[in-house]
Amino acid sequence: MSEHKARVAVVMGSASDQSVMNDTRGIFEEFGVPCEVRVLSAHRTPDEAAAYFKEAEGRGIRVLICAAGGAAHLAGAAAAHSLLPVIAVPLDSSPLKGWDALLSSVQMPPGVPVAAVSVGAWGAQNAAYLAIAILALQDSGLRGKLEDFRRVQREKILKGNAGR
Repeated sequence: MSEHKARVAVVMGSASDQSVMNDTRGIFEEFGVPCEVRVLSAHRTPDEAAAYFKEAEGRGIRVLICAAGGAAHLAGAAAAHSLLPVIAVPLDSSPLKGWDALLSSVQMPPGVPVAAVSVGAWGAQNAAYLAIAILALQDSGLRGKLEDFRRVQREKILKGNAGR
């Protein structure tokens, strides 16, 4: 995304997940947060996924976002191989309409947590906002951008209520 060192990794279980995860990348671009994007599978490329997650922190990554449908083991695999915060984005890619992915994401055993956002596009967006909030804890410039964003959201809602 940028010539700057990536701070967030967005990892998808399949190339077909990119259409949903484009919003995530777009939000990072708006906030000026460099990210790297990869397609890795917990099931089809387990060795490569494990190596990627193990090496992420050393590359400057501070938050991992993992999007997957079906059994959605990608976020759990990330948490198993890294101490970085992991955000799961469950995707609607099976006959169960994302319920399987959501339940797989939130049912992590104690001690190996994964934060899970909603299924699909809203989750993809909220994963980016959550990652930005995590990064903003130690980045005052990013915190200012997040404060400005929230202020604008508030103003839009209040303007919509004018005259009621």
